[in-house]
This record gives sequence, C-alpha cells and structure tokens, in this order.
Amino acid sequence: MNDLDQIKAEIEKLNQQLTGNMMEDMDIRDKIHNLEMKVKGIKPMDTRIDCVGCGS
Repeated sequence: MNDLDQIKAEIEKLNQQLTGNMMEDMDIRDKIHNLEMKVKGIKPMDTRIDCVGCGS
C-alpha cells in the first residue's frame, strides 16, 4: 500500500468515527481536512510555502 492509499484509508477510518455532533466531531473533521489537502496537493491561496497551520 502506498502513502496515498494509507492516507485514504485513514480518512475512511476517521469518517466512520463521526458522530453527527458538530462539537464532538470538530477534531475529527479537522484531521480529515488536513489529510484531504495532502491527497489533493492543495495549499492555501496566495502562498508559496507549505501551510504551517495544517501541514499541507
């Protein structure tokens, strides 16, 4: 399994942990967002450096 497959598997695992309660899910959704940005190769707009806040 390559890195991309491992990240996608982690996203799926995190999605299964979501409860539907916004407050409880906030940390999980943040982790999902960070992983999805890595998968898609997205960086914040107007930046030439990696995102410090999310690690992309």
